[in-house]
Amino acid sequence: MKINKFIGLFIMLLTVNSFAQAKKFSLHTIAFYNLENFFDTVNDPKINDEDFIYTQANYEKKIDNLARVISGLGTSDMQKNAPIVLGVSEIENRRVLEDLIKHPLLINLGYAIVHFDSPDRRGIDTGFLYQKKYFNPTSFHNYPLIISEDAQDKKAKEKEKDKVEADVDDNAVDAETKRIYTRDQILMTGMLDGEEMSFIVNHWPSRRGGEKRSSPLREAAAALNKKIIDSLQTINPRAKIFTMGDLNDGPFNKSLKVVLGTKGEEKEVQPMGLYNPAEKMLNKGIGTLAHRDAWDFFDQIIFTEPLLPKDANDYKTWKYWKAGVYNKPFMIQQTGQYKGYALRNSSEGPGFSDHFPSYVYLIKEMK
Repeated sequence: MKINKFIGLFIMLLTVNSFAQAKKFSLHTIAFYNLENFFDTVNDPKINDEDFIYTQANYEKKIDNLARVISGLGTSDMQKNAPIVLGVSEIENRRVLEDLIKHPLLINLGYAIVHFDSPDRRGIDTGFLYQKKYFNPTSFHNYPLIISEDAQDKKAKEKEKDKVEADVDDNAVDAETKRIYTRDQILMTGMLDGEEMSFIVNHWPSRRGGEKRSSPLREAAAALNKKIIDSLQTINPRAKIFTMGDLNDGPFNKSLKVVLGTKGEEKEVQPMGLYNPAEKMLNKGIGTLAHRDAWDFFDQIIFTEPLLPKDANDYKTWKYWKAGVYNKPFMIQQTGQYKGYALRNSSEGPGFSDHFPSYVYLIKEMK
């Protein structure tokens, strides 16, 4: 009996191995990275960048650090290439991205840029880097987030202002318009190896004023995001769409679970629905940033149902394979109070970022 079981197992393994050898697959990485106050060396009088200007030496060090991360982001024994599409946030302008992609570690990857100036009071923007060899944009557009603070919320914030932690991104209200100026959402649509895909990059309003009190601002951002996704799905219900960014909310917050309607189990995702792999990762204790010794997952990559494979044979077009967080030892604080946290900028000089980047793999059977 034991001999028969052994023979059966051997035949099964041989069959699986032969099947795997008969099929070949292409693999691409899609990623998002908050670059943490990636400013240049020039004081721009139009924005509040005075506290974030780099010296030339620190600027070059910051670029070295970011290029080191991006060049290795999502790479593995199976995947040698850096992300073909990378969403970024906390950049001051287009110039810093232009300088970044010229770095020796990145220049041969052929990255191009999609960027819009946002109305954020510090001038921090979002954008995309994409490898021209693989992705060809056909359109891109920025969508402003129009939000304001009502009087009741303002009065409550005044009462609690001494209890609120300092935050450079404080959702400041314009004295005349009462508008809270924050980051736009950028939509980029194009062809990935001949297949249409859309990408939205976000940086939602911060938790300044407290998580609960500031939640409506992020719910408004989620509603705008949903509107963009709905518009794409109206044109094509089977559209392959990624929405990514520093959402300043975790995968279980109202903005994600209720407004966007994300699901954390693949089998629960309905047609025109959204899957969020960050749920499973956070449940396992994996996060992209830490606060008060607790991990959360703000840097999410969420996508529509057509990217989920139906079965083991459903890889004739690009499909989701798996997701992860890139948190190599060199990106981690090794000593002191914040040991184990992301190695961020400090008074001693530029680090990498206070956020770890997240990524997903796309896989497709080669013909």
